[in-house]
Amino acid sequence: MIKFENVTKRYDDGTIAVHSLNIEIKEGEFFVLIGPSGCGKTTTLKMMNQLISLSDGKITINGKRINEYNTEELRWNIGYVLQQIALFPHMTIEENIAIVPELKKWSQKKIKNRVTELLNMVGLDPDIYRKRKPNELSGGEQQRIGVIRALAADPDIILMDEPFSALDPISREKLQDDMIKLQKNIQKTIVFVTHDMQEAIKLADRICLMKDGEKVQSGTSTEILHQPANEFVQDFIGVSRKDGNTDLVLEEIIRPLDDETLKPATIIPSTSTIDEILKQLTMYENIGVEKDGEIIGSLSRQMMIQYFSRQLEKRGFTNG
Repeated sequence: MIKFENVTKRYDDGTIAVHSLNIEIKEGEFFVLIGPSGCGKTTTLKMMNQLISLSDGKITINGKRINEYNTEELRWNIGYVLQQIALFPHMTIEENIAIVPELKKWSQKKIKNRVTELLNMVGLDPDIYRKRKPNELSGGEQQRIGVIRALAADPDIILMDEPFSALDPISREKLQDDMIKLQKNIQKTIVFVTHDMQEAIKLADRICLMKDGEKVQSGTSTEILHQPANEFVQDFIGVSRKDGNTDLVLEEIIRPLDDETLKPATIIPSTSTIDEILKQLTMYENIGVEKDGEIIGSLSRQMMIQYFSRQLEKRGFTNG
């Protein structure tokens, strides 16, 4: 679908924002670019729709170089969602959503039906929200409008540049959940930029971790958590290990067994390393933890994501 081959972005002052990048994003994939500030992830995103031109290498979409596309048509077929939602304040919500369909000369009936469909898709009553102005909406509601505005003309590709990072934690988590549900329905190719590893793990089919303009590692969240390529990746994902061991204390993160707990599919000892834990969690949603011959609690994939999130916060890699 989208392929980068030895792509470099070099600015006039000699700064290299992206260096010899090779990635391939599959059709219908939720692909996350992640890394610390200044690693080149937003530059990479913007090169896909020619907001930033590449210096060397080539980018293709469906086998065709992006510079061979008409720029206007290329951007019409690529939805774009920013952290700064950038809704037009003087326009109604319906008018904001309708911008690209109108440019593509859709009929008013088709546009009206599309607006209704999209508002329903994100749980906003069309009869209530259609005629409202952006300042009448909460931050989370505005960001939902930003997402469906990018979907309005039914593009094949959606680019999302840290779209939820300015929201409060509750709104952010709700929008992440909504995005997962939405993607199951729309099956678009989504390229999503974030600096939050928990968000990446939650959303991505595959993750590309970048540093200093280069790809450090790419793969599924399980592959990256289970087999970090180097010390930088270990630090970024919050894993501390030496010779396969870990300072992880399972007793601190497990959930006690009770009548509401899902029966564990398998049992691991409380001394298990992160490698051993993740290997089991790739096969089972919920595992039991045993100590001194007794099952002392259960552990799920979500609990491990929460653990990694806390480790990331301690290292200052999230929300900043």
